[in-house]
Amino acid sequence: MATEKLNRLKPFMLPIAMIGGFLFYPWMGYVQFLSPYLIFAMLFITYCKLDFRHIALGRFQWVLLGVQMLLSVLSYLAIVWLNHTVAEGVFICVFIPTATAAPVICAMLGGSLPKLATYSLLCNVFVAIVGPFVLAMIGDTEYSFWESFLMIFRMVMPLLLGPLLASFLIRHVFPRFHEAVKAHQSVSFYLWAISLFIIVGGCVSFIIKNYRAEHLWTMVWLAVGALFVCLLQFKAGRMIGRRFGDPVSGGQGMGQKNTVLAVWIALAYMNPVASIAPASYIAWQNIINSWQIMRHKSSVGNKP
Repeated sequence: MATEKLNRLKPFMLPIAMIGGFLFYPWMGYVQFLSPYLIFAMLFITYCKLDFRHIALGRFQWVLLGVQMLLSVLSYLAIVWLNHTVAEGVFICVFIPTATAAPVICAMLGGSLPKLATYSLLCNVFVAIVGPFVLAMIGDTEYSFWESFLMIFRMVMPLLLGPLLASFLIRHVFPRFHEAVKAHQSVSFYLWAISLFIIVGGCVSFIIKNYRAEHLWTMVWLAVGALFVCLLQFKAGRMIGRRFGDPVSGGQGMGQKNTVLAVWIALAYMNPVASIAPASYIAWQNIINSWQIMRHKSSVGNKP
């Protein structure tokens, strides 16, 4: 009976989570510490169904990375002559690596988990190495290369590699537990709904706290720019993925971003106002993800 009620509620859970996050944003400070644990759990559950033999770098990953880096440069050059702060904010929304949670959403949408897990590793390592050089050129910071590298590395690698290593160890040490986790992939969906509630609430809280009347129009253009590159990256990623037989992995690999890292980089290296772009991107990408998941579950549910 409880399972039946949950299944009826499932199509509405993500919109409810987003609306709830928007309404209860003043209290997000009490629960935001849960976000990394929820992401770790989601990734661990998802990686338990991953066949490690299928993780391999190929043309798909390199093409996706090349287009992402090209788009980041072009977006910056196209806007910098109009407004440097907006250019910084939009640039970081494109340059920043794939979100650690992207493989979870990819798996929910029926994409290739090995392909996206491989790209996520490649993209995050690439940005950790190249990022300090690029940010030193366009940003304003006193951090050295090694300080920047270690800070970025510490922010992305534990959550990226931890669940992967944990699932690998569990597979070989506790195979029965591994099979039990593998058989309950739907748990990731409910964890994602809780995460979405916290993420959206944190996003709204961040924007309200950082609102300044004198920066109103700059903030508006940062939010609009973030929406534009969000749509562009999901579309471009799906187009590239389609050429390799996997539009879902392409779209999530390029479109779903590590926005927590993006906000931190904007605050550390750029005009702090630029952080409104990645903060807005949090909302945009999660609206798209929620729509994709509901659409996918609806189409799957309608199949005979």
